[in-house]
Amino acid sequence: MITTQTPPARTEAAFPTADRITTALAGALVAASIAVGAALNLSGAPVQAQTAPLFALWHPHLGVGTPAALAVAAAAVLHGPRLAAILPWRRLLAAGYATSVLWTLSLAMIDGWRLGLAGRLTAQAEYLTEVPAVTDIPAMLAGFTGRILDFQPDSWTTHVSGHPPGALLVFVWLDRIGLGGGGPAALACVLIGALATVAVPVTLRALGHEDAARVAVPFAALLPGAVWIGASADGLFAGLTSTALALLALALTSRRRAPAVCLALAAGALLAFACYLSYGLVLLAPLAAAVLPAAWRRGTAGPVLATAVAAGLAVVVAFTAAGFWWLDGYHFVVQRYYQGVAAERAYGYWAWANLAAFLLSAGPVAAVIGRRAVVTLRHDRAAHVLLPLAALVAVAAADLSGLSKAEVERIWLPFAVWLPAGAALLPAGSRRGWLAAAAVTALTVNHLLLTIW
Repeated sequence: MITTQTPPARTEAAFPTADRITTALAGALVAASIAVGAALNLSGAPVQAQTAPLFALWHPHLGVGTPAALAVAAAAVLHGPRLAAILPWRRLLAAGYATSVLWTLSLAMIDGWRLGLAGRLTAQAEYLTEVPAVTDIPAMLAGFTGRILDFQPDSWTTHVSGHPPGALLVFVWLDRIGLGGGGPAALACVLIGALATVAVPVTLRALGHEDAARVAVPFAALLPGAVWIGASADGLFAGLTSTALALLALALTSRRRAPAVCLALAAGALLAFACYLSYGLVLLAPLAAAVLPAAWRRGTAGPVLATAVAAGLAVVVAFTAAGFWWLDGYHFVVQRYYQGVAAERAYGYWAWANLAAFLLSAGPVAAVIGRRAVVTLRHDRAAHVLLPLAALVAVAAADLSGLSKAEVERIWLPFAVWLPAGAALLPAGSRRGWLAAAAVTALTVNHLLLTIW
């Protein structure tokens, strides 16, 4: 009798040629953006960012947070993938969240408590400058639009004017509950921003992909964007919006009606409120759409979406009734945008340099995950394929708008936190290497540069 043996399945190389090419191209993009930005700054046609493509100051330094940051990075790289595979689910989420908080705080403390955290939100251009004067919230909302344009005695500071009133409201509410001042506000940004490390895997698991969710945890915890989560309002936005999307996924996949309704109400209200945190967060729409396919198969999408939409509309009605009409605010903020330094930032440079800044925030692996998601989409529309692609669609739309020239390393954090959702697309043998690359990126940025707001 002649027998045949089935040949063993081929194991994908840890770093196949296509991934190496993608990484090289991404590296070339970052290098070109640095070189061209420096050349333009020296040639008399400045790009209005001293360390383009990042908005920062050149400042090589060590700090009290350096040993802690190195320790967290080493632990996450060496043990993260193994623990993500074996820990019970809730303990894994707790460990991921704790790692994210420690990573963000240790990176911030490289600059010290004042420069890295407590002083970030108290600068003249920031939100906390306006908080003491907000003694009447309804009056603030009613008169908000009239103070957006610059060159008038009572115009809002840069960050307040550039956002809808929800962003200022968050810091006013923190102040009202006794958490006023730069330190508590910065810690709130860190603690809320780190919720993305929980929200992303929770979303994947709710949509039926626990294995992918587990792989994503160490990547979400060690995101280079933690440099800007600690501490910026955009980090807080990332945590709130990712939590809203996780709630939506849980609502759409819940088998019990009462919890589904409660989750949908919370998700709808938070997603609508996000649009009053930043005008650009309307671009969460592709990410919200990416959670729908699994729900359609369960037949639960209709009622849950109707509930979420109703909750969202209630938020819109509340802001409108209080005197703030979103479209008016957007119209004036576009004018304010070009009253400032944005008018001097050349779109011809920033249209592509923005993408380099995004890679430094989302991590070098973002380009590889993006390429793999595009290739995989032809035969697989799983959540860990759709979510990173949806984030990249949002980034592309923001870039093409012309209203994001520089500073996107923090502005696009609500989209960057979703790239780790595609970590399961990476060959298993490469994952520690990519985690190390993420850590090196963050450590390099934070030790060579002093990031600004």
